[in-house]
Amino acid sequence: MASTSVATTFIPLHDRILVRRLEEGETVRGGIIIPDSAKEKPQEGEVISVGKGKSNDEGKVFPLDVKAGDKILFGKYSGTEIKLDGQEFLIMREEEVLGIVKK
Repeated sequence: MASTSVATTFIPLHDRILVRRLEEGETVRGGIIIPDSAKEKPQEGEVISVGKGKSNDEGKVFPLDVKAGDKILFGKYSGTEIKLDGQEFLIMREEEVLGIVKK
């Protein structure tokens, strides 16, 4: 039985970015497995797509510092959660990004 998946193309507007949260490994403290409902959501993600940039009053567009593929850190309550093709993503403004993680 073959399964097909439809990939939706999403391009954020202006200075917004589309982010997929990076899942952390299972946490065990003192031999107790913490259930998913009690875990905090990770504050690290991968940028999937970015908008064209922020524009000023004169119409000049300033490109974003982040680009698709970057690993970023963001605040605990940053962004708006959405679902595309059954996957969860965040849409946030570039100003909500705390930094880019380089390894």
